Amino acid sequence: MRPVLRLFLLLIPFFPAMATEQAFPPTAPGVAEFKTLPAGMLLKTTAQGSYFDQSGQLFRPLFSYISTHQIAMTTPVEAKIDGAAMYFWVAASEQPKVAGNAAGVEVIRIPERRVASLGVRGAYTRANFEQARGELLAWLAHQPGMEAAGEPYAVYWNSPFTLWFVKQSEVHVPVHPRPTP
Repeated sequence: MRPVLRLFLLLIPFFPAMATEQAFPPTAPGVAEFKTLPAGMLLKTTAQGSYFDQSGQLFRPLFSYISTHQIAMTTPVEAKIDGAAMYFWVAASEQPKVAGNAAGVEVIRIPERRVASLGVRGAYTRANFEQARGELLAWLAHQPGMEAAGEPYAVYWNSPFTLWFVKQSEVHVPVHPRPTP
């Protein structure tokens, strides 16, 4: 077998998994913007501690749930960092397959949300999240008429098997209009 073909075959598991649908468009790396996220149905898992220490524990029940109910994968996955939680978007076409809360997975419905978003390229680490969070909050502080209305959280677009330098994520912070004095 040719060396290039052998290398390609070895790397196949590391390419991003193909999801059937995106809940909303990603923010390009290095770009800060306001965007409106759609209302939707999400599957939620929680754990004690930090997302970065518990991501495997958070993902297993979600994967089991979507596998058991044959729910197609979607992107992105949202992550609350401290007070660890993972949120998996359910595509509208897949919602009839959702069978209620089960085995550590809670079904939640969320309304449309307005967020400030910063696109990020690189590994899904606490250091990258913290840096992007700081940049996003600094950008938001200079935006007239808008202010933070909640805690920043991470939004992950790629599978854990994606090479670190290809991974794309975002940091979001809910926003609302700044009260006028």
